[in-house]
Amino acid sequence: MNNSHRDVDVEERRIEKKSDSSMVASTFIKYAAYIIITFGILYFLVRYLFPMFQ
Repeated sequence: MNNSHRDVDVEERRIEKKSDSSMVASTFIKYAAYIIITFGILYFLVRYLFPMFQ
């Protein structure tokens, strides 16, 4: 019985690993989008708003 229980554990770990890798990919895409938007806003501020005050 121990061997069959171990097999089930291994299967569950494989399923978790697949979902974890997709979660990591989606999280990376989300934060990459945040970084791109942040740099876009900073570029806009430096390029257009700061020269107005000089």
